[in-house]
Amino acid sequence: MSLRPLFPQTRLRRLRYNKVVRNMVAETSLSADDLIMPLFVCPGEKVKNPIKSMPGNDQLSVDMLVEKCKELYTAGVKSVLLFGIPESKDEDGTVATHEHGIVQKATRAIKEVLPDMYIIADICNCEYTTHGHCGTIIDGDVDNDSTLVTLSAQAVSLAEAGVDMVAPSDMMDGRIAHMRSALDENCFEKMPIMAYSAKYASGFYGPFRDAADSAPQFGDRSTYQMDPRNSDEAIREVEMDIAEGADIVMVKPALSYLDVIYRTKHEFNIPVAAYNVSGEFSMVKAAQERDWIDGNRVMMEIMTSIKRAGADIIITYHAQEVAEILNKR
Repeated sequence: MSLRPLFPQTRLRRLRYNKVVRNMVAETSLSADDLIMPLFVCPGEKVKNPIKSMPGNDQLSVDMLVEKCKELYTAGVKSVLLFGIPESKDEDGTVATHEHGIVQKATRAIKEVLPDMYIIADICNCEYTTHGHCGTIIDGDVDNDSTLVTLSAQAVSLAEAGVDMVAPSDMMDGRIAHMRSALDENCFEKMPIMAYSAKYASGFYGPFRDAADSAPQFGDRSTYQMDPRNSDEAIREVEMDIAEGADIVMVKPALSYLDVIYRTKHEFNIPVAAYNVSGEFSMVKAAQERDWIDGNRVMMEIMTSIKRAGADIIITYHAQEVAEILNKR
């Protein structure tokens, strides 16, 4: 007995049988233009310190960082996010505001060789403070308003060094307005701000803290980073940053917060970035090393899921690998 008369006229598989038509009707596309590669710059020359918890990533001296940027640019990754590992630290992170700070030096060196490489500077104090917190400590906790002064000074200094964008990741209240005002007053009104708007107090940051030598020496960051249980609060954070002048808003981490990425994109008419963080990266690498997964396939599936959720930009340690796969396609 034939089942045809009983079968529905619509067969969704019709558009899956051929690769060409699958590509035609694909709802989500991924491009190397979407990617930003985070890099860690440290003092010295010819330094390449492997980050054990992040296979394939290194702490790089300025000269080696420039070589890495050349490699990335050739692969099609045209933007990097810089994190600095300074020679010395202080109580409030003012070392990050110096003209000859490590990220300032790196920026000038990259621009001299690759003027078209788009450089984004992470703005935070955790790598630069002796205690590892993101601001000035008063009465045992990070003081919001005094920290704003240091963050804005850091942003202006990096703008003077030649960065193309600043990305405050501290999660202090009012930082975008304070930084926007400082940049404008110093004739950097064209400098865009990518705000880490919904940055959660996450367990996925562990490998990063090894890479940037930024683990807090006491307590944790739950008094200023967001509670993972909250999403309505994330929308309030995003809304406040937009009102204060943010040009791009970010959700961090990405995988456990795809719902927040989706809500952010659908509730606000603004570019959205998502940070596929170190722990997310390292889990894929660890499982791949044990032959538990097809690492490249899972990596591309993760990137696609982040784009599908609504991210316009993906900051990821997979950036070069993803770009190389896209180039082959």
